[in-house]
Amino acid sequence: MSERVPVDFWFDPFCPWAWLTSRWLLEVEKVRPVEPRWHIMSLAVLNEDKEIPEEYRRMLEGAMGPVRVLAAASAKYGEHVLGPLYTEIGTRFHNHGRMKERYKDPSVIPAVLAEALEAAGLDRDLVAAADSEEHDEAVRASHRAGIDLVGEEVGTPVIAVDGPEGKVAFFGPVISPAPRGEAAGRLWDGVLLVAGTDGFFELKRSRTRDPIFD
Repeated sequence: MSERVPVDFWFDPFCPWAWLTSRWLLEVEKVRPVEPRWHIMSLAVLNEDKEIPEEYRRMLEGAMGPVRVLAAASAKYGEHVLGPLYTEIGTRFHNHGRMKERYKDPSVIPAVLAEALEAAGLDRDLVAAADSEEHDEAVRASHRAGIDLVGEEVGTPVIAVDGPEGKVAFFGPVISPAPRGEAAGRLWDGVLLVAGTDGFFELKRSRTRDPIFD
């Protein structure tokens, strides 16, 4: 078995596209010698000084709460809990459709966070961090570490990995649904190839489908 290569993944649990990319990376882990390492970034921080559509601004309401809870859990237990906690939060937000419920009932977000903490075997009372600025400095530092690798004109997720020619970092890929098995591995190989090419910056086409959660 080859030595596993660390892959750093920056995410905001509010983002459905980052969630799909994260599930793809877990599939990649099964067929390629990689080891995901999870880090927080924040769409709220990313967009706080930008002119964005009102609909998107409304979508970001409450977005700091989950990343604050993730930061609090990391501070108490270590960064290794971020991946399992992200899985518990994201499954409820996206696969179970509870993210959409928050527009009618804002209490859905703290309820999901409390459930996710408990399911991950962590202190349920950490949900209180959602309404505190105590961990904002840590959130911003983690966010900045990811953004500094790729620039300001991207969102979440950001992925960074050491390649044959040095550090490779990129935004995305944006996919729906997440490929499985060897298809996930082939996409990984292709993404590393283009992202690791000197002078390569962007490859994009219009989205023709919504996020598809299995």
